[in-house]
Amino acid sequence: MTHPTDPDRLPHRVSEKPFVFDDEDALTPEQERYYMASQWKMMWWRFKKHRIAVWAGAILLVFYLVAALVEVVAPYGLETKNVRFKYAPPQAVHLFHEGSFYGPFVYPYKVTRNLETMTRVFTPDTTKPSQIRFFCWGDKYRFWGLIKGSFHIICPPEKSTMYLLGSDSLGRDMLSRVLYGTRISLTVGLIGITISFLLGISIGGAAGYFGGWVDKSVQRVIEILRSLPELPLWMALSAALPANWSPILVYFGITVILGLLDWPGLARAVRSKLLALREEDFAVAARLMGAPPKHIIGRHLLPNFMSHLIASATLSIPSMILGETALSFLGLGLRPPVTSWGVLLAEAQNINAVALFPWLMIPMVPVIIVVLAFNFLGDGLRDAADPYR
Repeated sequence: MTHPTDPDRLPHRVSEKPFVFDDEDALTPEQERYYMASQWKMMWWRFKKHRIAVWAGAILLVFYLVAALVEVVAPYGLETKNVRFKYAPPQAVHLFHEGSFYGPFVYPYKVTRNLETMTRVFTPDTTKPSQIRFFCWGDKYRFWGLIKGSFHIICPPEKSTMYLLGSDSLGRDMLSRVLYGTRISLTVGLIGITISFLLGISIGGAAGYFGGWVDKSVQRVIEILRSLPELPLWMALSAALPANWSPILVYFGITVILGLLDWPGLARAVRSKLLALREEDFAVAARLMGAPPKHIIGRHLLPNFMSHLIASATLSIPSMILGETALSFLGLGLRPPVTSWGVLLAEAQNINAVALFPWLMIPMVPVIIVVLAFNFLGDGLRDAADPYR
């Protein structure tokens, strides 16, 4: 199209026809669902593609469900013991007896004495299959120390024993004690990481945002704490806890110690990120509009490295679980009657006992599974929260 009074003007390339939205350009329902999705929904979609992380999350969910319902899940009470079956080996679960299906059952033990070594000998009595009970009434307990009950998902046979993972030196079921230890060992990590995150984000955020003498002071404190050997420091502080404290106070003391000593790494990471992000346009604009530092840090700066925070959390929890396990194993952490995986492993310090009764090392298995699951879950969450992936 040319101007009617100016033949030298270049043709006008823009169509004068009214704009009509072509059906071919319309978004499909799948595209619209993707483009309109929130940030959390997109994180969930990316996380589901990480199969190992999904399985790790499912495993951890099972562990925490067991920790919450341990009184119902465990076949025996925490302190139920039978001195006649001290150091009984694990009993196998069978389905068929003499060629016919009998259901899940165990063969009861015959206990004899070896007169040469003066040790107990446990021999399965294959003539008396003892059927395992499900959804039954068994040992009495107080659910979370509050509600009386005696209902169990699985119970030992009537007038018989069921030591699926063997028994300890007092004739207590190892499976039940490992399940009870799950509650203490897993909650230590959650409480400790809460303390660590509050300190790390607050102190590191202040150092990175304000800089100056605040940053220098925080860096010197972090350098002093990081220069101290971790395990000996844990041992020294744990040994300083009063010996007359109740097991509950010792438990909270251990969690506070683990939280107070774990924040420097997170604080340094938060500080370095905020030093870079505080000069970005969106942060400067928020500051010029009068937003307070607390609002700028919490609303604009921290969400920009959420993936790093998530990875730090999932990696710090297993380190705290290992810390509690190590302290309790060395006798400087939690002590009986509190039951944790570290307390259970303390019985395995004697190499002769381990050689004779190897099932005493079984509490080490859930520690390995939980630590690996947290690491795989952290990898998946970090990749899902990374906006550049």
